[in-house]
Amino acid sequence: MAENNFVDYIKIHLTSGNGGAGSAHLRREKYIPKGGPDGGDGGRGGHVIVEGNSHLWTLQHLRFQRHIKAGHGEPGHRSRSFGADGRDEIIQVPIGTVIRDAESREIIGEILEDGQQMIVKRGGRGGLGNWHFRSATNQTPRYAQPGTAGEEGWVIMELKVLADVGLVGFPNAGKSTLLAAITAAKPEIGDYPFTTLTPNLGIVSYREGKSFVMADIPGIIEGAAEGKGLGHRFLRHIERNSTLLFMIPATSEDVKGEYNILLGELEKYNPELLDKARVINISKSDVLDSERMGEIESVLPEDVPHVFISSVTGQGLVMLKDMLWEVLDVENRKKSLTAFEEEEEDMLGFGSGELLGDYE
Repeated sequence: MAENNFVDYIKIHLTSGNGGAGSAHLRREKYIPKGGPDGGDGGRGGHVIVEGNSHLWTLQHLRFQRHIKAGHGEPGHRSRSFGADGRDEIIQVPIGTVIRDAESREIIGEILEDGQQMIVKRGGRGGLGNWHFRSATNQTPRYAQPGTAGEEGWVIMELKVLADVGLVGFPNAGKSTLLAAITAAKPEIGDYPFTTLTPNLGIVSYREGKSFVMADIPGIIEGAAEGKGLGHRFLRHIERNSTLLFMIPATSEDVKGEYNILLGELEKYNPELLDKARVINISKSDVLDSERMGEIESVLPEDVPHVFISSVTGQGLVMLKDMLWEVLDVENRKKSLTAFEEEEEDMLGFGSGELLGDYE
C-alpha cells in the first residue's frame, strides 16, 4: 500500500435524518362524511451507522468526505399509512477503528469485528398520527405530532492496527527487514531513520498451517509519548497488539538502555501497555561473536524471553517464530479463561464470593 494512501485519522461531520410528521387526516368518503381520524405515523429519520469491513485497511476512502447525511423520514398518510423511514447512511471502516466525539474526545464506540454495526447518530423519531389521539371526549382530533430532529456533530475516527505481534523499536532497528523476511509483506526498506512512515501488516506462516499477524509500525524515538517524531500516530497502533516484540540492533552501544527507553515511552503513553506480553529480539546478530553475545545476554531482563536473529542470513528466525507462537498461545488461553469466567458471572448474576456469602 502506498504511504500516501494510508489514512488512520479523519474528522467528519455526521447528520442523521429528521423524523417525518404524523398525519392529521380525517377520513372523508362518499358515504362516510364523518369517518374520524385516520392519520398515520411519520417515518423514522435515517441513522448514520458505522460498519466494520475486514477488506479495508485504511480510512482513505473517507478522506475527502467532510459531511455525511442520512435521509429524512416521510410524513404519515391517510388510511393510517405510515411514512417511509429515512435512508440509513452506512459508513464502512476497517477493523480496529475507534470513533470519538470531536468536542468532548469521549469514545463513542469501537469496531472490532467484521460486519459489526454501531449507530453513531440516531435518526429522529417519527411523529404520531391523529389516530393515536382520539378519545371519547375528542373523537376528531385535528392535530398530530411533528417528527423529532435528528442528531448532528463532528466525530473523529482513528484506526488502530489489529495484529497479534507488534514490532517496537527505534528507527532503523530492522523491523521492516524482519517483516519482509518472515512474511509476504513488502515494506519499504532503507538504511536511514523513518523509512517506515505507515504501519505494514504481514501474515507469518507457522507449523501445520498455523499463522499469526505481525505489524511493522513506524519507529519510536525518545519523547514520542509527548508527541515527538511520529508520536501518538505510532503509539496508538501498539494498543491493539496482543504481544510486543522489542527489536534492538546488536550494533547498539547500550542495549539495556535502549530497551528501557522504549519501555518508558510506552508507559508514559499508556501504562496498561506494560501488561502486554513481551519478547526481546536482538537483530543484526550476524555481526556478533560469542563473547559480545554473552555480554548482551547478561544485561537483558531475566523475566522476558529473548532471541538473537539476523533477517539477512536467517539466523534465529525459526526460534523466533517458535517463541512468539508459544507466547501468543499463552495469551490466548488467558483471554479464553477470562471470557469464560465473565460469562459464568453474568449467568449467575453475582460473583462467587457473594454466592458463598448468601449461605453463610
